[in-house]
Amino acid sequence: MKKIMFTLITGLLAIVLVACGGNDESSEAGNNKAKTAENEQQEQMEEMQKNLEAQQIDEDKTVAIVNDKEILGSDYNIALASIQGQMQQMGQDPTSKEAAEQVKTQTIDSLVGQTLLLQEADKKSYKASESDINKQLDEIKNQFKTEKKFKAALKKSGMDMKTLETQLADDIKLRQYVEKEVPAGKITDEEIQQMYDQYAEQAKSIGQEAPKLEEVKPQIEQSLHQQKQQEQLAQRVEELKKNATIDIKI
Repeated sequence: MKKIMFTLITGLLAIVLVACGGNDESSEAGNNKAKTAENEQQEQMEEMQKNLEAQQIDEDKTVAIVNDKEILGSDYNIALASIQGQMQQMGQDPTSKEAAEQVKTQTIDSLVGQTLLLQEADKKSYKASESDINKQLDEIKNQFKTEKKFKAALKKSGMDMKTLETQLADDIKLRQYVEKEVPAGKITDEEIQQMYDQYAEQAKSIGQEAPKLEEVKPQIEQSLHQQKQQEQLAQRVEELKKNATIDIKI
């Protein structure tokens, strides 16, 4: 859950939009395959999409109230799409009966945590400049071959441009807040060595040889940094919850 919350904060929009745009790319690739295989793949994708959309709720429904701030179904559906995409990337089916309640809980927890952190960022006067928003927008657009594909993905995600820009502004403020207020702390050589030893042992267990520590040290350090950041964020959210009024409506 901690991992998903952190991803929502730092990469929600890109994940949602690329996931929505990815179906188009897959369909185009399918044109090179036999007609029967293409139709079968298309049917599977359409069936999965229906199941994913079935987990959505009414856009105007109040999902939760956090310190008098309403979280609506439209917010829920955007966060839901992100979590569904993450689970699919990990080879899990978010539409299965077993996963349905987990998806719902993670989506709500992520939204509540994000709202609390954003409220705290606003209190501390963190702001997103227009140039920062435009830069983020360009980075997302660059992941699509054409403007048309970007707009199609935006529509499919349930967002319009105004909503996207608002979400980007929130995302930027949260990044600023996390960087300044929730530092991950220093990564020690001992921690890097310990993670490397675990990695090397796993590689050995499947008959592979791990690369030298020097070759993977930057990736290990980044992984440890993200792990510590997630732990710090989870602790900060729990602290904020103690003085917050939270009413879950679904």
